[in-house]
Amino acid sequence: METESKNLRRGWTTGTCAAAASKAACLALMTGEFPALVEVTLPGGQRPAFALAMEEKSDGFAKAGIVKDAGDDPDVTHGALIMSTVRRGLPGTGITFKAGPGVGTVTRLGLPLPPGEPSINPVPRKMIAQAILEVCHGERDFVVEISVADGEKIAERTLNGRLGILGGISILGTTGIVIPFSCASWIHSIWRGIDVARAAGLDHVSGATGNVSEKAAQAHHGLSEIALIDMGDFVGGMLKYLRSHPLPKVTIAGGVAKMTKLSQGMLDVHSKRGLADLEALAKVAAEAGADADLVARITAANTVSHAFQLADESGLSLGNRIAALAWKTAAKALHTPDIALEILVFDRQGQLVGKTQFTPSDHSEPLSA
Repeated sequence: METESKNLRRGWTTGTCAAAASKAACLALMTGEFPALVEVTLPGGQRPAFALAMEEKSDGFAKAGIVKDAGDDPDVTHGALIMSTVRRGLPGTGITFKAGPGVGTVTRLGLPLPPGEPSINPVPRKMIAQAILEVCHGERDFVVEISVADGEKIAERTLNGRLGILGGISILGTTGIVIPFSCASWIHSIWRGIDVARAAGLDHVSGATGNVSEKAAQAHHGLSEIALIDMGDFVGGMLKYLRSHPLPKVTIAGGVAKMTKLSQGMLDVHSKRGLADLEALAKVAAEAGADADLVARITAANTVSHAFQLADESGLSLGNRIAALAWKTAAKALHTPDIALEILVFDRQGQLVGKTQFTPSDHSEPLSA
C-alpha cells in the first residue's frame, strides 16, 4: 500500500471492496471455486489484490466479502465487511444492482442516482461491471447485490439520512483509493447536500461550522433538515459550489472563533490551518471604541471566546462587526447577484451574538443587521 509523505497509509474505498468481492463471487459462480486473491482495476489503472474475508456458494448464487481497510484515515467504514452476492440475470438485462442489508436506497432527487436506486455510486458501478466482465466467460447478464455488515448502524454516523439515503451506507469512491485525512469526501457530501436542496425546490440553505451553530441557525430561521448543509470547516468548498449551483439565500453560521477566522480571510477554518489572529481582533475592538486597556487584554486573551467575553464585560459588542467582516470574505467567494448571503455568529450556548442581513453577494458591504 502506498504511503503519503507523512507516512500515512492509504486505504481502499467501499467501491473498490465491492468490486473485488463481486469479481470473486462471479468467478465462483462461473467455476465453482473462489480465488485465494482477487485483483481489480482502479480508475487510475492500479491493480490492488485482496484476500477474501468470507465466501459462500449455493444453487444459483455465490457470495464473497472483503474487509475494508481505510489505511490511516479515520473512516467510519474502516473494518466494515463489504459483501457481494452475484446471480445470473435474465437474458438481455445486463448487469443490474440491488441494495442488500446495510446498503442504502436513494429516496430524494438531486443525487447522482434517481430515487429507488441502491446507493451504489456510478464509478463503483463501473468498477464492479469491469471486474465481473474480466471473469464472466462471455456472459453479460448478472444481478449484483451489495451488502454491508452492520451498514445501517454505520450509516447513523454519516450524512446519508439527511441526504435521503435510507437503510444503510453508500458504496462510494471516484479513484478507488482512500487518502488519509483527505477533505475530498466531506467536500463531496457538501455538494450532494446542495444538490438535494436544489432538487427539492428550496430557496434557502444554511451551512454551519458545528452542531451548536447548526441547530441555532435552524431554529433562527425554522429551516427543514434538507436545508442544513454540514459545512464543517470547509466554508470555501461550500461557497464555490454554490457559485455555480446557486440558491436565492445562503446562511453561513458558526461560533465566534471560526467566524473570526472567516472575518480574517480564511475560507478553511480548521484549527490546523492556523489560529485566529488576536491582535487583528483587538484592532477591530479598537475601531469599535475599545480603550487601550481592553485592546491589550484582548491581544493577550487565551482564546477568541475569551476575547469576546472580555469585550462583553466591558460593554463592547464585537459580534456584528465580526459578522460584517466575515460576510466580506464569504461574499468574495460567491460574488453573484443571484445569491443573498447572511452571516450568523453564535456563542457556545447557541445564543446569537452577531449577524448581517441577507445581502446580494456582489455588493461591497453587507446590509447592517
